Amino acid sequence: MTQLLLSGDERYLRGRPTPPPPRFSETMGTFLVEGSHRLQGRIRPAGNKNAALPCLAATVLASEPVTLHNIPRIRDVLTFLEIIESLGAEVGWDGANDVTIDASSVHTNSVDRVLAERIRASLLLAGPLLARFGHVELPPPGGDVIGRRRMDTHFLAFEALGAEVTLNGGFTISAKRLLGADMFLDEPSVTGTENAIMAAVRAEGHTRIRNGASEPHVQDLCHLLNAMGARIKGIGTHILEIEGVQALHGTEYTIGADHIETGSFIGLAAVTGSDITIEGAPLEHLDSTLLGFRRLGIECTVEGSDLHVHGSGRHKIRQDAFGHVPKFDDGPWPAFPADLTSIAVVVATQCEGTVLIHEKMFESRMYFTDKLVAMGASIILCDPHRAVIVGPTPLQPGVLESPDIRAGMALLIAALGAHGTSKIRNIRQIERGYEAIDERLAGLGARIERTEESDG
Repeated sequence: MTQLLLSGDERYLRGRPTPPPPRFSETMGTFLVEGSHRLQGRIRPAGNKNAALPCLAATVLASEPVTLHNIPRIRDVLTFLEIIESLGAEVGWDGANDVTIDASSVHTNSVDRVLAERIRASLLLAGPLLARFGHVELPPPGGDVIGRRRMDTHFLAFEALGAEVTLNGGFTISAKRLLGADMFLDEPSVTGTENAIMAAVRAEGHTRIRNGASEPHVQDLCHLLNAMGARIKGIGTHILEIEGVQALHGTEYTIGADHIETGSFIGLAAVTGSDITIEGAPLEHLDSTLLGFRRLGIECTVEGSDLHVHGSGRHKIRQDAFGHVPKFDDGPWPAFPADLTSIAVVVATQCEGTVLIHEKMFESRMYFTDKLVAMGASIILCDPHRAVIVGPTPLQPGVLESPDIRAGMALLIAALGAHGTSKIRNIRQIERGYEAIDERLAGLGARIERTEESDG
């Protein structure tokens, strides 16, 4: 087993030579952000957080060590590794963003309640543990408070494979045998699809998953599993064909660049009026993102494997035909990602024109707009899913609270575009999804100071 080094309330893994752990707040922590400065330079997106977590879960299926490269060293990843280690796995960092998991010694099918409550991704262990032990006990997962987040899709998928699900404050899933099945998911849930895939790769016979999610992170999971010996076809589509196998072996796999972080950097350039270059952008996964920002008047050009964002100058929202107010909405992949809607709202406040932004996925995600209104933005919140934004309006500094990962990043971007110094509290939320974001943005010229004062 690896030895553990405690730093604040986070546990960092030591056993192989490893770089110093990332710096996180000892308290809830704050950023002091001096806005209204042009940024310039080059920045590289980290590995896809939403791919890293299911890929880490998939290592529980392997009988040999699995090495994953380009893993972001963020709070959620370190928490998830702590959960995996609590199951009996051996975990070690091989480099700044390379981690090896040997799950051959996993000995329990029950996830610790305290750890599970810290991260929603704990739910991703249901499929692997069910496939490995035929029985799993999980407490309710934690995660962002952005509205109701159904788990029914997970349960229906497991039942289709022959399992029984019992809800008892958490949930217990049991199956004498997992048998391949033709299933139609009631919604293209990302984590529901991922759990169904991880159970189906060890089920007997053929499984067809219809109406499955196809986001880049789902694709990464499928490619990793195939490298481990699984037989999955239809990757990148909404219909997956899976032939069950008896065992999965070790491998090495590199997580793709984060398209959500890339979209965040596009929004950063637009709000601060900056021209920046995003190195190694996941261009194959940016069609809907670039189309969405183009509707807000933000233009980008591809330069080899890089993306140059033309954030300076005037940005005008494109009207729909015949002068109608445009509607900007998100949806399941390949539509504009829901995780970028908060960023799009902030960008729209700095663009000329009016736009209706419709967040279809989560009924509480748009509530952060009251913080933008307090900064001077012209926003009418129509209902929990829709907001009308009229821009451009100068943003004033404020004292802000990070309600979730994506809204936290959106507020950081707003603060960098505001005229004056803002304080952002509860930066743990931002650090759950963005690796060393203050240090990386400082490389572009952003003025962000981290403080450890209590939120009171």
